[in-house]
Amino acid sequence: MRRFSYTINSENGIHARPAGVLVKAGSQFKSDIILYKGEKHANAKSLFSVMGLGVKDGERIDIEISGEDEDSASENIEEVLQNYFRAVKAEETLA
Repeated sequence: MRRFSYTINSENGIHARPAGVLVKAGSQFKSDIILYKGEKHANAKSLFSVMGLGVKDGERIDIEISGEDEDSASENIEEVLQNYFRAVKAEETLA
C-alpha cells in the first residue's frame, strides 16, 4: 500500500476537465485508488466521486493506492497531480 498527500495549487481546484484526466489515469490500473479530503473519500476511477469531494485551491488531499500495480499507479497519479493541479507533495508513508 502506498499513501501520500498533496496540496492542490490550482485556481479552480479539482474541477471537471482535470478531474477527468485524473480519473482516466487511475482507470488504467488494477489497484484501488482512493482520494481523501478530511472525512470524505472518493474512488479515483469515478468522475462523480472525485468531483463530489469538492477540492478547492490550497486544500490537501490524501491518496491511498493498493494492489498489484500500486507502484506504477502511484508514479502516474503523482505525475498527474503535479502537472494538472500544480500540487505540492506534503508527505509520504510507506505501509
